[in-house]
This record gives sequence, C-alpha cells and structure tokens, in this order.
Amino acid sequence: MEGLESWQLIAIGLLFVWGGFVRSSLGFGGAVLTLPFLLMVYNAPLVFLPIIAIHLLFFSFITVLQSHLKSRRAGPESSGNTVNWRFLRYALLLMIIPKLIGVAGVITLPANIVSSFIFIVVSVYAVSYILDRPFKSNSKWLDALFMILGGYVSGTSLVAAPLVVPVAASRVQHFQLRDTLFVLWFVLVAVKLAAFMWSGIDLQWRQQLWLLPCATVGHLLGLRFHAYTLKADTRFFFRVLGWGLLAVSLVGLGRLL
Repeated sequence: MEGLESWQLIAIGLLFVWGGFVRSSLGFGGAVLTLPFLLMVYNAPLVFLPIIAIHLLFFSFITVLQSHLKSRRAGPESSGNTVNWRFLRYALLLMIIPKLIGVAGVITLPANIVSSFIFIVVSVYAVSYILDRPFKSNSKWLDALFMILGGYVSGTSLVAAPLVVPVAASRVQHFQLRDTLFVLWFVLVAVKLAAFMWSGIDLQWRQQLWLLPCATVGHLLGLRFHAYTLKADTRFFFRVLGWGLLAVSLVGLGRLL
C-alpha cells in the first residue's frame, strides 16, 4: 500500500476498526461488510484478503479461548459451553469438500446468478428476524444445500456467512452462535490462507503492524456490544442478527448492481 494518500490510509484504518467491531459483536460479517468499502478506497483485493484472513484467525482464536476460560471460572451458574461442537461436525462434513473445490477453482458457476440467489434468500431470513417472525426451514435437504453452497462460496471468497448463519441460527442457541461461527470460520479460513501461501500471494505482514491494532480497537468495542445483546432478551438478539444479515445482503446486492 505504498504511495497511498493520507486520507486513504486513515479510511483504511477506520474500516478495519469497523470490521473488528462487526466480527466480534455478531460473529460474522467482518469481511463482507468491510471489503466492498476497502476496495472503494484502494482497489486491490489480494492486498486486503490475506490481512482479513489473518485477523479472523487471530481474533477468533482469542475470543473463543476467552469465552471458554470465562465459562469455566463462572462454574455451574454459567450458560455452559459457548461452542456447539455437534453443529460444527455437521457443518464441516458438508462444507469441507465444496470448500476445497472452491479453493481449487475446479468448478466455475455463474457468479452473479449464485450471488443474487444467496443475497435474496438471506434478505428474506433477515426481514423475518427483524419482524420477530423467524423463518425456520423444516427441510434438512435445504439446510444441507445452504451449507454446501456456503462451503463453495467460502472457497472462492471469504463470504460464506449469508448462507451459513441462517442455518446456524436455527440450530444453535443464541449464546453459542458467535463462538460456534468463529470456530467454523477459523477452520475454513485456515484452508484459504494455506492456499494463499501455496500460491505465493503476499500475506502483507508489514501492513499487519498498523492494521492489527486498528482491528483490535473495533474488536474490543464489539465484545462490549455482544455482551449487551446476550443480556437483552432473545428477540433483541435476533433483531440485531437480522439487521446484520440484511446489511450484508444489501451490500452484496449493491456490488452486483
């Protein structure tokens, strides 16, 4: 990012604060709600994607570890394990092969058609959460299709949340949702990062020196907001989830248009 003007560097730093906030408060959306704006400032996806991937690995590991230690210290009165390992096994069994196919680029689907379908479907989910009328699929096959598509999309980009989150939200208790998603993203992003390294893509280690602290500020703010959502009633949590999903979908559709 050498040669950028001061306003571009400031904008990039603020966007990484925003990305850290979204990621730690919701457990998803850090990439999809940040990357489009980053590309408006500096159109270089292969500069930002490795940075976002490393941030996700770092903060997801730290957050889940902190949640686990906090739960153990709280004792019997705590809400229990913050990671739903049963859902993780289900998700990874369905997603890992499509993920590898997406990383390898063996299959090329019409990107605009697939993306439009994803964002429209997720918008329906989001509005149902906002209106406090959550739609839950009664079809195991539809849920499995969403997870498989999510694995493929995750392989071609870092944006699997719109497909995965609605399925997870219907199967995982709300206090487990964020950390369960973090562990899932950790595994999926590790595969993607390995592909970056194998391809010889610059992981932008020098840029981490100043962007990691920016993301840390957002991360700490997001942790406070997440703690607030857990203390509020479940309806408030799902409204926040709905607005997050709707924002993801609108940003995605905006990019397509």
